[in-house]
Amino acid sequence: MTIEASSPAAAGARRRIRLGMVGGGEGAFIGAVHRIAARLDDHYELVAGALSSTPEKALRSAAALGLARGYADYLTMAREEAARPDGIEAVAIVTPNDQHAPAAQAFLEAGIHVICDKPVTTTLADAQRLRALAQSRGRLFAVTYNYSGYPMVRHARRLVQDGALGDVRLVQVEYVQDWLSEPLESTGQKQAAWRTDPQRSGAGGCVGDIGTHAYQLAGFVTGQQPAQLCAELSRFVPGRALNDNVQVMLRYASGARGMLWASQVAPGNENALRLRIYGTRAGLEWEQEHPNQLRFTPLGEAPRTVSRGTGSAHADAARVTRLPSGHPEGYLEGFATVYTEIAQAIHAARDGRPAPAEVLFPTIDDGVHGVAFIEAAVRSSAAGATWVDV
Repeated sequence: MTIEASSPAAAGARRRIRLGMVGGGEGAFIGAVHRIAARLDDHYELVAGALSSTPEKALRSAAALGLARGYADYLTMAREEAARPDGIEAVAIVTPNDQHAPAAQAFLEAGIHVICDKPVTTTLADAQRLRALAQSRGRLFAVTYNYSGYPMVRHARRLVQDGALGDVRLVQVEYVQDWLSEPLESTGQKQAAWRTDPQRSGAGGCVGDIGTHAYQLAGFVTGQQPAQLCAELSRFVPGRALNDNVQVMLRYASGARGMLWASQVAPGNENALRLRIYGTRAGLEWEQEHPNQLRFTPLGEAPRTVSRGTGSAHADAARVTRLPSGHPEGYLEGFATVYTEIAQAIHAARDGRPAPAEVLFPTIDDGVHGVAFIEAAVRSSAAGATWVDV
């Protein structure tokens, strides 16, 4: 399920949301991305954090960021923040995957909204348990599938919803990189080390790290989740413990068919996330490395290029557009849109009312779908690339 917030610039007059962070300290890439995204539209104030797995590093990282309150561990943070009248209202969890579930549980039990990086957990059982906990505590649980925040992705979603493509027949999505083409993890590189370690990353490897992004993007735009898949997970780099290349065929209950390719060993590809959808009346194509244009191809007509920030873009895209046409707008802004949409829902929750109907961000339901996809892909590949239910 995906909850539907108003414009990124709206609600500026509201009191900023007191935000905490778990992970994202010294040497972390994604922590800084979350901090920038949270502040871009001025809805949040980062006031507390347990930013590393070691107490010394956690406190040093908090001091370097000038946080009002730095904690040696997230359990202490959850307990003490919940007891403060000015404690955090939401927490961003940006640790390696193995810490997502225990950290999220601690903050949900403390009555604090959770914003978690993907994949939401390393096992489907944990993801389902967290969903039940969030529901029972009445807390928001968002998952930062950030590509859902791009304006042209919102435009693509609207095209499908409005029937511009007709009945969806084919879904082709790929996310291709080259940064793990060599055994980078053996050099001690932090990002490679934990992503290729089953104890910290879970069973997913490439399929969990970037395959879930591709999977969520396809589901977000089409509004459909596959019923079955057939997957082959490969480890091309000798000695690597987890897959670094994934090829998946998808079957939808509607009769549509799909293919997903994710790879981190394809030289010449930096961050090549690409989505193509074809229906009975038209098709669409979108590439993350060229995010401000979408190609729309009506059957029997000349292809059209739709640009972000122009009159050809749907209102759903315009609502999350910040810059005039022709200016680059991409990764950080897309991430910020997700944070802003979450903020709209938190503002509404403060007032005891539902989020505005137009609010749209990935929830724990999307997180559960992502982990179910990982486990199904691993199961299918282990059984010799057989078809399995998702």
